[in-house]
Order: sequence, then C-alpha cells, then structure tokens
Amino acid sequence: MTGEVAQLWRHPIKSHGREAVETVNVIPGQTMPGDRVWAVAHEASKADGSEWAPCANFSRCAKAPQLMAISAQSSGEILTLSHPDRPDLTFVPDEEQQAFLDWVQPLMPTDRAASARIVRVPGRGMTDSDFPSISLCNLASHRAVGQKLGQDLSIHRWRGNIWLTDMRLWEEFEWIGREVQIGEAVFRVRERITRCLATTANPETGMRDADTLGTLETWGHQEFGVYTEVLKGGAISVGDKVELL
Repeated sequence: MTGEVAQLWRHPIKSHGREAVETVNVIPGQTMPGDRVWAVAHEASKADGSEWAPCANFSRCAKAPQLMAISAQSSGEILTLSHPDRPDLTFVPDEEQQAFLDWVQPLMPTDRAASARIVRVPGRGMTDSDFPSISLCNLASHRAVGQKLGQDLSIHRWRGNIWLTDMRLWEEFEWIGREVQIGEAVFRVRERITRCLATTANPETGMRDADTLGTLETWGHQEFGVYTEVLKGGAISVGDKVELL
C-alpha cells in the first residue's frame, strides 16, 4: 500500500469551477465522469466541438486569473457557478450559452480574446492532455511547495482530480510507466503535468499572489502531479487505498 485517496474533484467546465465528489465510477479510456465536459472557446479559437482541441483554443485561468475563483455544483445537465464578485448563475450549458457569456464577461481581461461559445465533445472530456486523462496529485508535494513559499496554498491551484495522502514527496513521479490500483480501478501513469501561470492565482480571490512556478523550479522542474489513463474501470471513493501493481 502506498497511500490513500484524500479528496476527489471534477471541473464540469474547463477552467470555470471545481466540484468535490465522494465517489466516482471511472471508465476505461475516458476522463473522470463530469470532468471538463464543456470548454469555453474564445473568439480566436477554431474549436467547434467535433474533436479534442489544445488548451490554447479556450478561455482559461492562465490568461484570466479571475476564473480560478469559480466554484461549481452540478445536477445532471444543470450547473450552478459561484464567484465572490458575481451572483450565482444556474444554467444548462448546452442550451443557455448567452446567460453564461454575460455572467463571465466581467471576469475576463479586456486585452484577451473574449469568450465566444461553449463546446462539448461527446464522450471526451477537454483535458489539457491529448489523451483522455485523470490527474493524480500528491498532498505531500503540495505541502512542500507551500512551505518553500511560506504560504498556505489551496490545492485548487493545481485543479487535480484525485488527491493522494500518506505518500513521499514527489513519489508520484516515480510511477511513470507503472500501473496503480485505486479502489476498484486500475490506471497507467503516463506523464508528469507541466504547470502554467494558472497556479499563481489564488482560488479564493482570483488574484495572482504566489510564485508557484519559480518555487517548482527550485526542484529543477515546473511539474506537479501526473496524468493517468484508466485501464480498468470501477468505483473510486475518498478513503480508498492506493497500490502500485
């Protein structure tokens, strides 16, 4: 045994809110259910929902730090988004795009391409990776970054899916190419996650206030967490044990 699940998070709209869950049923070759189902294409984007597209096509926290302070609640196709500077918005992303675009517009920098439309690729969450991934993050690594910064960092800076505890610092990086069982599911650990400016923004305020990237560089990299793919599906819950196979 090499750890256990501390928290599970999904992000219904890429870069626009986070939601905690207690249990999920993952499916081979797919992203976490309910994670990055939608993404917000900006006015310069060619993404049309016909296939996966790289993150540069979308409005995201790296370019619009205020987005980091959004939280989400989902109920089927209905989402409620919350932000400290905006009234709550409850809407159906596939049907009420204008209501969302009006709501998010004050949070967007005026010198960036404006959000234009919500896209969805059936059966494919809009992860940053070009394969359907679920991210694993290590609480020990997170705490080490905060300690070096001298700040109490929120885990939401990393927008991870599965948070693991009772592990060594950076132990997750040793798992590349290995298989790991979490609850009923089995994952292949594919690659480290290279981080961007999104992590410098405070998830409570949406303001940039921490040099996370410079701090990671003190370990000789700008990476945090790992991307995995689901090999065997099944239920994963908070408290489940983690085992390398």
